[in-house]
Amino acid sequence: MGAAQTTRLEGLSEKIFLDRYAMKDADTSNAKVGDVVLVLTKDDPKFPAKEVGEIISREGRNVTVKLRRGEVVESTIEKLTLTKESTPDQMWDRLAGAMASVEATPEKQREWEEKFRYILDDWKLVPGGRIAAGADASDELTLFNCYVIPSPHDSRGGIMNTLSEMTEIMSRGGGVGINLSSLRPRRAVVKGVNGSSSGAVSWGGLFSYTTGLIEQGGSRRGALMLMINDWHPDLLDFITVKQTMGQITNANLSVCVSNDFMKAVKEDLEWPLVFPDTNDPDYNDVWDGDLKKWKEAGKQVKEYRTVRAREVWHTIIESAWKSAEPGVVFIEYYNEMSNSWYFNPIICTNPCGEQGLPAWGVCNLSAINLSKFYDEANDDVAWEELGKVVRYSTRFLDNVIDKTPYHFPENERNQKGERRIGLGSMGLAELMIKLKIRYGSPESMEFLDKLYGFMAKEAYLASAEIAEEKGAFPQFIADKFLQSGFMKNMIAVYPEVEEAIRNKGMRNVTVITQAPTGSTGTMVGTSTGIEPYFAFEYFRQSRLGYDKQYVPIAQEWKDSHPNEELPDYFVTAMDLSAEDHIRVQAAIQRWVDSSISKTANCPADFTVEETKELYELAFDLGCKGVTIYRDGSRDVQVLSTDKKEDKAKADSTASSEAGASAAAQTAAGGNDAAVLPSLSVTAAAVEPKVFDKQYKSRPQVLRGATYKINTPFGMAYITINDLDGIPSEIFLNVGKAGSDVFAMSEALGRVCSLFLRYGDHGNKVSLLIKHLKGIGGSGAIGFGVNRVESIADAVAKALETHIGSTAEQEMATTSAQVNEEAPVTASLEIPMPGVSSKDICPSCGSVALLNVEGCKTCSNCGYSKCS
Repeated sequence: MGAAQTTRLEGLSEKIFLDRYAMKDADTSNAKVGDVVLVLTKDDPKFPAKEVGEIISREGRNVTVKLRRGEVVESTIEKLTLTKESTPDQMWDRLAGAMASVEATPEKQREWEEKFRYILDDWKLVPGGRIAAGADASDELTLFNCYVIPSPHDSRGGIMNTLSEMTEIMSRGGGVGINLSSLRPRRAVVKGVNGSSSGAVSWGGLFSYTTGLIEQGGSRRGALMLMINDWHPDLLDFITVKQTMGQITNANLSVCVSNDFMKAVKEDLEWPLVFPDTNDPDYNDVWDGDLKKWKEAGKQVKEYRTVRAREVWHTIIESAWKSAEPGVVFIEYYNEMSNSWYFNPIICTNPCGEQGLPAWGVCNLSAINLSKFYDEANDDVAWEELGKVVRYSTRFLDNVIDKTPYHFPENERNQKGERRIGLGSMGLAELMIKLKIRYGSPESMEFLDKLYGFMAKEAYLASAEIAEEKGAFPQFIADKFLQSGFMKNMIAVYPEVEEAIRNKGMRNVTVITQAPTGSTGTMVGTSTGIEPYFAFEYFRQSRLGYDKQYVPIAQEWKDSHPNEELPDYFVTAMDLSAEDHIRVQAAIQRWVDSSISKTANCPADFTVEETKELYELAFDLGCKGVTIYRDGSRDVQVLSTDKKEDKAKADSTASSEAGASAAAQTAAGGNDAAVLPSLSVTAAAVEPKVFDKQYKSRPQVLRGATYKINTPFGMAYITINDLDGIPSEIFLNVGKAGSDVFAMSEALGRVCSLFLRYGDHGNKVSLLIKHLKGIGGSGAIGFGVNRVESIADAVAKALETHIGSTAEQEMATTSAQVNEEAPVTASLEIPMPGVSSKDICPSCGSVALLNVEGCKTCSNCGYSKCS
């Protein structure tokens, strides 16, 4: 049945396997000499490090471990990860037996255990992480990667119930998606407590905070997606929430966008922000976040305000340009294409965005490793073997539905009613390199259409065959199922699929999902998801430590072609235009009945206008969602082509809390990896089009550091980049996007950058410090040498630190480090009675800050400096 126990992994691959997917022995007191273990070598909450080694001695609770790299470390059994499996072969045997065990007869069980073992062998099928970690390992661990739970009931009890459901799911290894649109907006009246609501976004902060506390199955932090619909009155607060540090740091964010909203954007129309009338007697019993259903029931809505659709769209685009969030999901189009359109609407996606789901829906994921299906003899895809593996894999995932434990009856009822599965792929980029097809080229578009059309056809035919044997999913109605947007496209190209479905039924409501496969792809050693390689040599920071990675296929080519450049079909994510990324996504989306995790990588100088064009292109091409990542748009990122400083050095440069939950849509696969320390390549100020000869133009890459300094207007993140060892660029991030504080800070950064790059006079940095230092406003932060008078004063202090001034450097470094945990917020201003002229509010950014009764108070948002 099983293959010989010889498959071995090395380096990071072995670490990922042992940490995430090998069956664990929870009782580390069983550790003995000779055991292969993971040992915690750096116990840091954000950047821990684990290494693989073998126990060479044990005395009581103390152990000595010889690491794979030869170093010997002393540790304790509490810092060990002890596994019952040390090779993939052992895991494959376990998974094949577990999934075959649900077959009806012993004969069927033996048949399918052998077939499942065949597709698992040599990583032809790579099961989703929860399947690999949980199958026959524990009755408590779910085999589903992620869930969407119902939008919270708009009450304290409802919100707490959602929090409880989320916690239960995450603690068993599942990620969670929540649509917040059911919650009444900020300042809406709450009659029961004679008060007002704190708003949907504030409750999202609660879900985010709790997510950061949960460790899933002992191997990773919780994963959360928060979404809001485009009609909700808190929409703009949601879009910009991550620009206020600390509010939401452990969730990915996306906006659900309707066709009508996109029409309003294109025609420059007004857009109403509305919410149901909470005075309706049926509100508490009927309202569930579905505005369309509410209106169709004849219920009233309250219009809170009207905005221009283009302005909202621009805010989304600008925020995504700045920090890669929020993403956009074209939710109405998604439902038009969905096979469950007639009985189960999609309300949210999973944390990585590839699986749109109804309430209580789940991700049931595995990936075909396409790199294993290159037919070298014919320089083609091994189509016959690929088809067989796709068919067997469809049954493998269908069996997961009957194998997994269910902890909520609603979840079991939903999943067994629709039997949703998501077969995807990894290794696409590696396969295309073997075929000498350049990712993103016109030739590649034809190839992708053929490849993914073939896989979808084979998977649908397999699902129909299983339905003939075991029965269709209970909600299946052939005529309605075949009316979905996806099925209309499918049967137009493959009429045999329609014939099979009408004659045999359909076992699964959806079959195909393209997930990111960040950790599993890295473990297997191939390109992740449908992405091109991030780079052919790079560094990766995760909870397992800091590792330099090489792409084997590129290294092999260079070894056999010394002194030659890689051919043009060796393409990386940053070699492609953003438009190429979107066109690839659209080509594959045609054959994906669920959705896709795909990031359009953009260079640092990609503009807001180009971002807007990209998002609109995605909508026009039929993508169900879109996310970009502009290089350096976050102070920290998961993958980098440059080696970073160690944490001790990086601690002196504070990273933005907005980057603390790296986008799951990035090439490393969302929450599977932690963010890197600072000192990475950062975004540049917008480059002027024309310069005189004294102006030093900006090169493609600049390096520097980011300083976190508290100012009277909130926390400032000041990035200073060097050109030829001299500061030449300043990038400021203070306040919310769209506020006056943010605009003036950005303007200050641009003007300083222009000044620093103009001319060759050697004292320009000192001159800039001299003119900025000590500029004061209506208030100050801190005492003595830690006193910061204004944003301009903060820039001067950051420059002093950056160029290494002695006493001033010590002060600024202390400010940046001490304020990381406990920023000084006391003000030295002397309160004056009465009301003074208006100033800029550091909370909402509006010019509405008044000196009332001896305290600065905002008439717009209620902010008070004294509270």
